[in-house]
Amino acid sequence: MDKIIRCITSDGAVMASAIDASDIVFKAQKIHGLSRSATAALGRLLCATSMMGAMLKQKDASINLRVSGDGELGPVIAVADSKGNVRGYVGNANCPTEYYNNGKINVSKAVGKNGVLNVMRDYGSGDPYIGQVELVSGEIAEDITNYFATSEQIPTVCALGVLINKEDGEVMLAGGLLIQLLPGAFEDTIEKLEKNLETLEPVTTMLAKGMSILDICKTALAGFEVEVLDEYPVKYVCTCSREKLERLFCTMSDDEIRAMPDDNGRVVANCHFCNKKYIFNKEDLEKIIKEKNSKDNTSKDKKSKE
Repeated sequence: MDKIIRCITSDGAVMASAIDASDIVFKAQKIHGLSRSATAALGRLLCATSMMGAMLKQKDASINLRVSGDGELGPVIAVADSKGNVRGYVGNANCPTEYYNNGKINVSKAVGKNGVLNVMRDYGSGDPYIGQVELVSGEIAEDITNYFATSEQIPTVCALGVLINKEDGEVMLAGGLLIQLLPGAFEDTIEKLEKNLETLEPVTTMLAKGMSILDICKTALAGFEVEVLDEYPVKYVCTCSREKLERLFCTMSDDEIRAMPDDNGRVVANCHFCNKKYIFNKEDLEKIIKEKNSKDNTSKDKKSKE
């Protein structure tokens, strides 16, 4: 089962989050039929978004990350709740895969170096917070690091990885590490952390060695006393439902709803995040219209009585 952990140094100077999202990324690959480059890109963004979602304090809050580059992959989108449960998709699931000389997937080529990273935090009430920065590499981790430094002025180190079986192309391991300096961090703290990061292995290498996400955090924070804030399971979770679509239809006029069916008299809605299909026939739509108008009339009656 995938897990996420959040730690802090006892002096309150450094915060660290780590995630093992191997099952999440494996599930995303299967749902969307992703190529290797698409799997690597979306997998990295799912890891980052899950960790950032877990940083939200409000219960009903959510975070949406969208990487829009000029590569063949198209947009890469991930959404997480405040417990780190996450979902996502890419524009082109069949994006071709190219490799660097060291054998690693060239995610930057697939995503594109020219574009933007958009981050939207919805706290469940009031207006959402929206931030945007230009892409620096298209490799995802560097772009997340740049977002925190540029948009939120928080010194951050982000490491993300997806290990794919070279023979069958399936996800073997996926994970991430997010380290942030908190206000009041002294120079010696920064120097100690920098030395640790210089020798830190890739996240998937550490997972492959059997290291837990707590082990990964402690390795990154070697020399510090580490306290665990929380640790819990995370999953790939889609929140789509037939009821949500019906509520969306209710925001449309009667004529707009009746104009929706195709030549077969159906409306077929496909969820981007889980590929689930919802089918509405003309009778379903007429029922929705009837219920919508009934609610509208009830609301008008209440207002007139007031």
